[in-house]
Amino acid sequence: MSSVRSHRRSVISEAVAPWSDIARLLRGGEAGTLLPVIIPKHRRRLWWMLPLWAGAYALLSGVMLSLKESGSDGLGGMAAGALATLSYTVGVLLLVIGGLWWWRSSIVEIEQGTHGVLTRYGAVVRTLDAGRHYLWHPWSRVDFVVDTATEIPYSAPVMACPTQENVPLRSIEFFLKFRITDAVLFVRTIGAGNFDLVLSSAVQDAIRQRARKVRTERAYDLRGSDVADMQDLLNRQLDRYGVRITGCNIPDVQLPAQYQQHLATREQVAKERTAYEQEWGLIRKRRIDSLGMDIERAKKIRDARIVEVRAALNRAREEVAQLLERQETEAQRVRFEIETRGRSGLIAAENEARAQQALAKAYRDNRAVLQYELARRRLEVGSRLAGKAPRPVVVRTDGGADTSALSTLFTAQLLPRLTSGDRVLNGSGVRPADDGGHDQR
Repeated sequence: MSSVRSHRRSVISEAVAPWSDIARLLRGGEAGTLLPVIIPKHRRRLWWMLPLWAGAYALLSGVMLSLKESGSDGLGGMAAGALATLSYTVGVLLLVIGGLWWWRSSIVEIEQGTHGVLTRYGAVVRTLDAGRHYLWHPWSRVDFVVDTATEIPYSAPVMACPTQENVPLRSIEFFLKFRITDAVLFVRTIGAGNFDLVLSSAVQDAIRQRARKVRTERAYDLRGSDVADMQDLLNRQLDRYGVRITGCNIPDVQLPAQYQQHLATREQVAKERTAYEQEWGLIRKRRIDSLGMDIERAKKIRDARIVEVRAALNRAREEVAQLLERQETEAQRVRFEIETRGRSGLIAAENEARAQQALAKAYRDNRAVLQYELARRRLEVGSRLAGKAPRPVVVRTDGGADTSALSTLFTAQLLPRLTSGDRVLNGSGVRPADDGGHDQR
């Protein structure tokens, strides 16, 4: 709940002051009044022209006396010469004094951060920057000194501002900072006093428009809220006067006393609710922590069981792998034995086949030999039989041979000899020669 404090509205005005007080008034104001514009008291008067006119008269008098001195003789001429010399001296001295007075009165010093509005015959000529300036024209003067560099703070509390439910707020304090961007436009268009009224009216209008959009229970939300739209609205309204709003905010909002009591009750209920929520949050946190610890323990037990299951699974996999390895080894051994027996049987079969083939070949060869031996033996037996068999003797009597009794007797005597001769030959192993088919008689 905000404390009750009195708010005073800022007042923008202008003041007439000598040049020596301009810096003090622009920076500090006077009795809580903001003074962005100072009208300087001009020390420049036309009194500096009196010595000039007097000096000119004295010089003219000296000229007249010099003419009189040249036209007269004696004591009168000497007196005129002395007076002419005195007139020249006084005239020159008065001209020097008037010139120095004119030079000193033409010097104008503009404070840093301000601009001077230079006028001539009442018309604005131009603005003067900070520094020393010389105004040689007798009717040129600085009518206004305007602070264009300082961001001037301005506070405008708005009283009895109604909300969306038409509940009048006690006050809304609005704070802004503005800067004069165009000195000539500001002093010639509105001036400091009128600008105070215009700015106060614009701020109150903007605050009331903003408050009308807010519910009463949300009124405290206006404090420190975003007021960029209000700043843009004020800038659009004040741009015609050469003023720029550089920043603004709502530092404080005060509600009516009855509504403040209502809000105090609501705040108390809200605080109790917050306390209950915090207590419930603590209880909930403890329960969550307890459940978290239980979950962590369960996770650890689960992880331990998972490790045991994985270890058992690894052992089972190892046993299965060993069993598979033994079975594979046994299968390879059986396969090797079968292959060995197969190779042995194949080799034996091949050897037997080769033996059979050799036997067959030998049988074929032996058969031919046997046939040859048999044929040879047959020939031998035949030759033996033929040698032992009686050999017929064919006596051919045809062809005109002698068929007498004497030849027949002779043949009968020769036959025993021939047969005995053959036996002797055959017994010695000499085969009788073939007679070439010749018949013996």
